[in-house]
Amino acid sequence: MRLLFLVLFSVGSAAGLGAKEKPQVTYTIPLPPRPDFSSLDWLIGEWSGKTAGREPQGEIHLSVAYDLEKRFVIFRQQVSLPPTKSSPGVEESWMGVLSDDRVRPGMVLRTFSSTGFMARYRVMVDKAEIRFNPEGGEEPPPGWLFRSVIARTGVAHLTLTVQAAPPDKPFFDYYTAELTRQPPEKPAGSVSLPTN
Repeated sequence: MRLLFLVLFSVGSAAGLGAKEKPQVTYTIPLPPRPDFSSLDWLIGEWSGKTAGREPQGEIHLSVAYDLEKRFVIFRQQVSLPPTKSSPGVEESWMGVLSDDRVRPGMVLRTFSSTGFMARYRVMVDKAEIRFNPEGGEEPPPGWLFRSVIARTGVAHLTLTVQAAPPDKPFFDYYTAELTRQPPEKPAGSVSLPTN
C-alpha cells in the first residue's frame, strides 16, 4: 500500500511539474480600425431651432455626440411639428448610431424612432454639408422615403432640410429648420464670475 501511495505521489508530482512548465497562453482579439469622424467635429453638440417657411412653426432639437471612445457618433432628435392644412401634426423622437461601413467606403446611420421604425442611411460628408440618403433598414416606413441634408451656415448655425417621397412619387421638401448651437450646460452649483 505504501508503494502504491509513493507511485501515485510521484506521478502526481510529475504531472504538477509538467503543468507548471507549460507556457501561459494569452489570447488577444484584434480590434477593428478606429473610424475617422474628424469631418463631423463641427456638428458635435446641442442644437435647437424652428422650422422656416412653415406656419405655424415647428421646433427641432438635435444632439450629436461621440460615444464608446469615439468609435461611434450618437444622434438624438426631437421633432414637434404642429398640424397644417395639408399635413397632420408630428411629435417624434429618434436616435441614430453612426458608424463606419465595413462593407464599402463611407459611413452608415442606423436610426430608431419613437414610432417604431428602424431605418438605415448612407452618409456622405462634403466639407460643410452632410447628406443622409435612405438605404432601407429593418423596418422603414412602408413605401415612404426620407432623406435629409445638414448644411453648416456659420460657426454656431446650421440648416436642416428633410425631404419626403410618398409611394411612387418624387421627393418634396417636408420641412427646413434653422438651428443654433446651444451653449454647454453649466455644472450644478457653478457660478459665473464677471470679467473685467
